[in-house]
Amino acid sequence: MDIGIFGATGVIGRAAVAEALERGHRVTAFTRDAARIPAEPGEVTWRVADPTDLPSARAAIAGLDVVLNAISPGSDFADQIANADVLPAVARTLLTALQDRPATRLLVVGGGGSLELAPGRRLIDDPALDRTVAEVLKVPAEYSKVILAQAEVLKLCRLSDRNWTYLSPSAARIVPGTRTGRYRIGGDQMIQKPEGESGISAEDLAVALLDEVEIPRYIQRRFTVG
Repeated sequence: MDIGIFGATGVIGRAAVAEALERGHRVTAFTRDAARIPAEPGEVTWRVADPTDLPSARAAIAGLDVVLNAISPGSDFADQIANADVLPAVARTLLTALQDRPATRLLVVGGGGSLELAPGRRLIDDPALDRTVAEVLKVPAEYSKVILAQAEVLKLCRLSDRNWTYLSPSAARIVPGTRTGRYRIGGDQMIQKPEGESGISAEDLAVALLDEVEIPRYIQRRFTVG
């Protein structure tokens, strides 16, 4: 398949590129900054594209079977908080760009804040969200802006009629780790271990993404892995 990956220079994007290549897919990696294109791109086709600009996004996705949106609003907490609005902006642009390409799939790597921690209880519904984010997730309280922006992306997908799938990792942070090829899968409920922990490596998250690319099970639905 021809797979395009936005956010290809990030932790999840890099893992997705590697996993897709390992499976024999043709990969086009997109970045907004030409300086981030590797000097030796290998088998990857690199292109500069702005996923918040409609003409640029339309040109980028032409000819692709699948579009993976692994965009992060920044490389650290400060950047992510300051640029949280980028997430729904990218979603709106890509959903619009796909209007004339109904066969092209969009897979979005989102957040887990909209997952249910218990029946009917989501993190984003917490009236003291800022405090909970700081005390439970051990990140700056203002990171709630990113969590709410990720939830907005899911809402935009659900309001569209595009060929979308939204993956919410059951993890507070996704970091490079070991590729085991194993993961648990669920729907709208957070996946947790008996001791209450949750998590998944970037490599195993990429496995779950490419499994969904190759064998679609969550068309116009959200799922989670952990």
